[in-house]
Amino acid sequence: MSNYYVTTSIPYVNGDPHIGFAMELLQADVLARYARAQKKNVVYSAGTDEHGTKIAQRAEELGKTPKAFTDEMSAKFRELGALLNVSYDRFIRTTDPGHEQRAQLIWKNLKKDIYKAKYVGWYDVRQEEFVPEGQVDPERTKPDHPQAYQRLEEENYFFALSKYAAGIRKAIESNDFEILPKTRRNEILALLNRGLEDISISRPKNKLDWGIPVPGDNTQVMYVWFEALMNYITVLGYPEHEDFKKYWPADVQVVGKDISRFHAAIWPGMLMSLEIPLPKKLFIHSFINAEGGVKMSKSLGNVVAPKEIVDKYGVDAFRYYFLRHIPSYEDGEFSWERMEQAYNNELANELGNAVQRTATMIMKYQNGIIGEVPEASHDSAPIEVAIERCQFDRALEAIWAQVRGLNQYIEDAKPWEIAKKDDQDHLREVLAYQVSCLLEIANLLEPFLPDTAVKIRNVFDQGIVRPLPTTLFPKEEKAE
Repeated sequence: MSNYYVTTSIPYVNGDPHIGFAMELLQADVLARYARAQKKNVVYSAGTDEHGTKIAQRAEELGKTPKAFTDEMSAKFRELGALLNVSYDRFIRTTDPGHEQRAQLIWKNLKKDIYKAKYVGWYDVRQEEFVPEGQVDPERTKPDHPQAYQRLEEENYFFALSKYAAGIRKAIESNDFEILPKTRRNEILALLNRGLEDISISRPKNKLDWGIPVPGDNTQVMYVWFEALMNYITVLGYPEHEDFKKYWPADVQVVGKDISRFHAAIWPGMLMSLEIPLPKKLFIHSFINAEGGVKMSKSLGNVVAPKEIVDKYGVDAFRYYFLRHIPSYEDGEFSWERMEQAYNNELANELGNAVQRTATMIMKYQNGIIGEVPEASHDSAPIEVAIERCQFDRALEAIWAQVRGLNQYIEDAKPWEIAKKDDQDHLREVLAYQVSCLLEIANLLEPFLPDTAVKIRNVFDQGIVRPLPTTLFPKEEKAE
């Protein structure tokens, strides 16, 4: 049995979870559930990033210790996973003692590429990021800019990232380290072609003490973004644990486009320095905006919390919208109107109706007895390819083509007309075929809408219809 390892990024816990990260959790969840269905040994890891200046500052504002604040915030991200029925196997916090110990071990193993020097340049306080000269926004160097950079001059440790630029480029170009989609791959290659600078990887402890101490130097702590990247192997017990040997390299790492440079350039450089393989695939998803492509922000009052949507429409409807109606490779939009339409027209009218009609007719015409169900034989290859390419929207479109095809079959076959003719053999054949299609659809939906898949199977998979207490997607209860 083969092994499969998938990760999300680990979000910074200075704010509540948002729908963009909720979508990321779902995308990785589809990959993990699909791999489990293929009988693979799966580790799906998520977690939270908890060190750094902004965390310490926010905790101080709230009159809490950084640890108490991060305990509270990390719990919110765990709760999001539970809310969305996300099946991760591991949840790592960068404040876990095991992570902190292994991060220091990784630092020691990177030692040949770490040196001390003076950093003079710009620092993005909002992102807690040292800004390479080639990526400086001139407007943000002005002191009156609302998100102005800080000008830093401090002695830090540096990582010799520049020496790995050619190796990273070669790995990407050969697809040994595959980046999806192609637009993101091209952006990273363009960055590499401009050259990579060595990066500052520590901060003076007298400026920031909420971080992991640098081994052998109690005046410095590890830079939060450098240390956070290590979680993907510390969670597996790098370097000695059997899980690390079994599951690394990761099959897919799922991250947002705002942190692509860290995962497509800095992280591979660290791995090359450690002399361990790069991940097989990096999927970089885009953003979710409000209607009209407007960025979601608290100041505009257009931020939508995942729980608001789940409370109104249910978990699987949430999963459906964000996996199908947000393009996997491009930015997408959320609006309540679009959500309502997807719920009513696709989930309730198309899938829910097919289940309800089929169950009702078998109850009415055959006393609930289904009879022998033929093996469904639709071509699932396009769905498999789409999942492999992290095109979750295309995979669901292909599944929905089968849902619509089944509804068309019901309209064309007209079982109610066959019943009037009292042709029992033909009627049994038609209704059994409908059940076969629905059971196939349930299997295909399993990674995407797991609760819905279970409900469909529970109705039809015992040879006798066991009706649902209500429709699969009840409009009157969910979409008021």
